[in-house]
This record gives sequence, structure tokens and C-alpha cells, in this order.
Amino acid sequence: MHSKLLIKLIIFSILLHSCSTKESETKEAPISSQHEVVYSEDGMVLIPAGEFYMGTDEMESYPVERPAVKRQIKSFWMDETEVTNTQFSQFVEETGYVTLAEKIPDWEEMKKQLPPGTPKPSDEDMQPGSLVFSPPSHEVPLQDISLWWKWVLGASWKHPEGPGSNIEGKENHPVVHIAYEDAEAYAKWAGKRLPTETEWEYAAKAGIDHQRYAWGDTFKPRGKFMANTFQGKFPHENLSEDGFEGTAPVKSFAPNGYGLYDMIGNVWEMTSDWFDAIKFQRLSGNAPALDSSISLCYNPSNPYALEKVIKGGSFLCADDYCINYRPSARQGQDYESGTSNIGFRCVRDF
Repeated sequence: MHSKLLIKLIIFSILLHSCSTKESETKEAPISSQHEVVYSEDGMVLIPAGEFYMGTDEMESYPVERPAVKRQIKSFWMDETEVTNTQFSQFVEETGYVTLAEKIPDWEEMKKQLPPGTPKPSDEDMQPGSLVFSPPSHEVPLQDISLWWKWVLGASWKHPEGPGSNIEGKENHPVVHIAYEDAEAYAKWAGKRLPTETEWEYAAKAGIDHQRYAWGDTFKPRGKFMANTFQGKFPHENLSEDGFEGTAPVKSFAPNGYGLYDMIGNVWEMTSDWFDAIKFQRLSGNAPALDSSISLCYNPSNPYALEKVIKGGSFLCADDYCINYRPSARQGQDYESGTSNIGFRCVRDF
């Protein structure tokens, strides 16, 4: 395998903890009860204070989500939608900001997240780029993500599939190929910040604790698609039954009870928390606290990585591969990297 791709596949935590669990639709539950939505002048909605159960006790989930723990939340404002290409373009135009995907990779920083002794790639390989979903033409083993993720030189938020592609016609789609520091820079410019994992999950659940999805217990209530996910045989056969093959324009699906769009599916969303694979075990008193003097995060599957929590799943979540299109689902993503299925939204203190 190409040396650059090998290194990037080690660094980037994409679609970890996948499984072949099939979804059942045995229950018919009501869509999330609606709350009175309060809007700010800049397209944010007020998330009311309250308490909820973070994580899940469902066995049809991943270990990193269990057990459920009670948490309290203060009121805060949250972006109604994921940050779009239009919004990010305005930020770049006003500031001249250059994203990490548009810069030559810093080997001194990169090697901190690789096993000791990993050789430096050639200068030819150390060029600006990002990971792009590239579906194979036929069925492939689901254990090797390099069969559908490709490191593409020149891929960035402006060129989401690589050189020759652009965002024309996708102005209202979520911006992608954004690393954590890029999202932070945008948030600071906008007078906002990235949400904590607790804030994000609380907002996604919108007052309906102990239900599987952000809208109830059934994936397609009354036969209606509620989020942009993957239908078909992952990764080679995308049936696009929900109307979208890749990302969708924001607000393409119904909002949740707090008036937030696309909290599930479309693109994974960044949070400000470092990833800890046993976070809920620690919170419930079943594991010792994380020693931050040793490591900022904990992921035994990727011990050298520095990862931030991402939430909500994306247009690549398929019921024959992963079940991350749920509010409690979570995984780690290298904080210095973006991909074609990760975006973000911002919050502001109330």
C-alpha cells in the first residue's frame, strides 16, 4: 500500500468500532415531541437547561457508549444547522484563513501520533490533501477501510473530491475536510465555540431519553426517512433511497424537538472533548479517572492518536456495517485531520 495512505489510515480514526448488527423496526414510536423553538438573530436556537441520560444501556450499541449516566446541562445556544460551505466561504474571504488540508503536512506533529520508528514519507507524498470516500465497484471485505477511503492530494473543503471538483451547487451543503483547529478558528471568528460532547448529545436527544434515535424508537417512523444515511450494501452499492448519495443540503430532513436539523446523519460533527473509550465507565464510577498527565485521550484501538469526539454519524452509516446514526453513538477522530464526511456546528453560552 502507498506509504502515505498507510500512515494516514493509522492516524485517521474513521468508522472505528464498526459491526454488522442489523437494525430492527419492531416498534413504532412518535417523533420527538416539539418544544417552543427560540431563535437568535444569527440562526441559532436556544437549548433549554435540564438533565438527561447520556450514553445508553442498550446492548445493540457499542461498548464506548455504555453505561448511561445522568448529566445536567445549562441553557446554551446552538447552530440550527451544520456550518455550510457558504458560511465557511465568508469566514475565509474575510480572514484569508487556510485550512490544514491546504497546507503541507508537518512531519514533526504527525509522527507524535505514530508508532516510534515510523519512517518519514517522501516529499512527494507529504503534500496537501485529505481522505475522500471512494467506493469500490464490487463487494469487499469490511475489515479493511483502505478499500473505500483514499488519500487524495489536493482534496480540501474547496475541492471535496480532489482537484477538478468544487463546491458549485453545494453552497448549502455542510463544509467538510475540516480539521479541529479549522473548526475552532471559524467558531472564534463567529463569536462562538464548539459544543462539548454532553451538550451535543443533550441537544440531539431533545428531551426524549431512553429512545434509540433522535426521533423515537423506529428508524423510519411511518416509512419516512429522518436523516441522510446509507441505504444498500456498504460500501459499493449506494441505493440513495433517501434522495442523496453523498452530503445533503442542510434542512433536507425534519428538525428534532429543539428545532435542530441534521443532528443525525449527513456528516459527523466535531465536539470539543478528547475521546475516551471508557468515559461512561469512569463517570459511573466503574473505572478510574483518566490521568491527563499521561494522555489527553484513551483509545486502545489507536493508542498513539490524539482524538476528539465526533457525534451523529454520516451519510456513510449503513445498517449492514455500522449503527452510528444514534445520539449516543460516538467515536474518536484525529484532531489534526478532516475527511469528506466530517463537519461541525457551533454553540454559544446563554
